[in-house]
Amino acid sequence: MKKILTLAAIVLAIGGCSGQQADSQATPVNIKSLAGDSAVTDIRPADAMPVYPSRGKALDRSFTDQPPLIPHKDDYKITMDKNGCLTCHSWDKAPRMKATPVAKSHVIDDKGTLNGHNYFCTQCHVAQAENKAPLVENKFSNQ
Repeated sequence: MKKILTLAAIVLAIGGCSGQQADSQATPVNIKSLAGDSAVTDIRPADAMPVYPSRGKALDRSFTDQPPLIPHKDDYKITMDKNGCLTCHSWDKAPRMKATPVAKSHVIDDKGTLNGHNYFCTQCHVAQAENKAPLVENKFSNQ
């Protein structure tokens, strides 16, 4: 018991002498929001909904070896345990679902087991949506 009280007294003494008192003349920190100067309570109109192509209307690729675009939403859950894309695009389910099967370059055996490097589909493949507002400035040219 004596050791605990002594230790508590030492910690209290060191804490009291640390010199970390609050500054009474602290200057305010000004932070600029990424949303601009609008207040949190301001209501802004919703972003335009993306428009996905009708079935079978894939966009041409812009450059050689470009990963094909996904002609639907790309918000399927991909975790270490389950890849949501394989619900339709695995080799055994693709014909029944009328979906494109996973490319042979992405598998390691005759059963269609995905290579670990190609497991996270959305790392290379993105949704083929017509968004009304540009997400980032882009000056890419395929010329």
